Amino acid sequence: MQRIRADMDQHPGDILEVGGIDRPLLSKAPGYSYDGMDIDEKEACYEIYDHFLVQSVEEPIAGSYQMVISMTLLEHVRDNRASIRNIHAVLAPGGTTHHYVPSSNHPYSLLLRLVGPKWQKILIRQLRPGSVGETGYPTFFDHCTVAKMTALFRETGFVDIETVPHYRAADYFAFFLPAYVAVVCFENLCRRMAWASLASGFVISARKPATP
Repeated sequence: MQRIRADMDQHPGDILEVGGIDRPLLSKAPGYSYDGMDIDEKEACYEIYDHFLVQSVEEPIAGSYQMVISMTLLEHVRDNRASIRNIHAVLAPGGTTHHYVPSSNHPYSLLLRLVGPKWQKILIRQLRPGSVGETGYPTFFDHCTVAKMTALFRETGFVDIETVPHYRAADYFAFFLPAYVAVVCFENLCRRMAWASLASGFVISARKPATP
């Protein structure tokens, strides 16, 4: 949010949030258009955004935006090469993009892939009932590490690429104290050793060149 707010102050313009459904990161405000896009829709989506698009980020996006943002979306995308290419295409020259991406190598991510989407939804209802409706979507973790996502952004043509790894996702294991303690110790070790490849997630920011 700090990066998004700083960018909004320095380079005001229209914003697209991808994958926010009815839980947007920002709010509508005078001076810019705040659009949303998701593969699902709810009635509230047409009220909390200025415009709402129902489609996948893997499909070409109409319009032009100064900023594209997402929160815990890209791990659910099967083809992130297509998604990053479409984000780059819809950005105006000099536009920026910011994403929080769960990392594919964290124990929670490995567990999600092990149990699969069907059992994932069942376990969420039993272990984290407060998250029903917010989590449980299929995950693919395509290019979802700091190194792979940075390389993909660079390959697509982005510049000024910056990443910040995060090491806190132990709350997912709060239902079982031994697992929670083990993951906390694992995350603290990864943070101390700066093992970005094992982070729980990371923020990645980048800019589309102002000139070709």
